[in-house]
Amino acid sequence: MTPGASRDDVRIVDGTVQLRVTAPPADGAANEAVLRLLAAALGRPMRDLTLLRGASARVKLIGIATSR
Repeated sequence: MTPGASRDDVRIVDGTVQLRVTAPPADGAANEAVLRLLAAALGRPMRDLTLLRGASARVKLIGIATSR
């Protein structure tokens, strides 16, 4: 994840999802933006995504709920 980027962007590079968000890395704003961006890219509601690990790190583990 890259916070404070010039624009929001989702890329897959060498099998890794790379997210860039314009939100600053303060008060969880970048984490919220990452979840919002990833949910939109996957066509899923944001409630299906959970930040499992990496709240203060660039590398994050995000859980995605399965369909009910």
